[in-house]
Amino acid sequence: MRDVIVAIGDLVLDVTIAPEGQLRLDADRDASIRIGGGGQAANFCAWAAALGAPTRLVTRIGDDESGRRLRAEIEAGGVEVAAVVGPDPTGTVAVLLGPSGERTFARQRGAGPGLRPDELRPEWFADAELLHVPAYALFVEPLGAAARRAIELVRAHGAPVSIDLSSASDIEAYGGARLAYELAKLRPELLFATEAEAAALGAPLEGLAKVPVLKLGARGVRVYGRVLPAPLVEVVDGNGAGDAFAAAFCAAYVDGATPLEAAGRAVLVSARAVAQAGARP
Repeated sequence: MRDVIVAIGDLVLDVTIAPEGQLRLDADRDASIRIGGGGQAANFCAWAAALGAPTRLVTRIGDDESGRRLRAEIEAGGVEVAAVVGPDPTGTVAVLLGPSGERTFARQRGAGPGLRPDELRPEWFADAELLHVPAYALFVEPLGAAARRAIELVRAHGAPVSIDLSSASDIEAYGGARLAYELAKLRPELLFATEAEAAALGAPLEGLAKVPVLKLGARGVRVYGRVLPAPLVEVVDGNGAGDAFAAAFCAAYVDGATPLEAAGRAVLVSARAVAQAGARP
């Protein structure tokens, strides 16, 4: 029986900094600083588990205190972790928040990108009801090869695949045409993108996935040409909102919701995500 939503990608430490006022060179500034778990795949799993979906994270972490604590934290939230432990340190991401919740990232990716295809166990994917792949996992090797192998494993028993385009700047660095060609070969059932990510890709989403989902920020989401509005909320922290959206959409979709119904649930959950501090529920 296929009954687990599986995601493959990073589990990292997020250090989130919200300065009180404008930063200036060579000047001190008070700030709110939070430390917690992050990583797109991990955030996706945390939100899916919080919504009641059985969830598994396939990842690679370091043999260090950070990796052990992050693993224990996400497992306490109901996520099963299938982790390869490597010699590299667990990754860390610094998130700088602007006054309206906008984000700038600086990252040390650490152990995550080192996940190899031969380290994957078939049983991690045998009961997958859906596989979620943040596109950043496709941008670096050997993690990219591992993600493609995971797609092969779940496709062997007919499970759908969702891909989130992840980052406009990463798409530009990787090459929009190159990624579009790869997506055309992978043919994900679900494809999530912001307007900036879709522009960086430079190809119509409709030709790349069964269900293309365009996230419009505060304006909501567009699915099959129909725009569903998002609730009006005060934005506290946009970090993790896209992962919350994808998790809610996928959880509803595998539970039998239509794409429009799934999108309606997803905009509500992502609104909840931006109205709170932190990337996790």
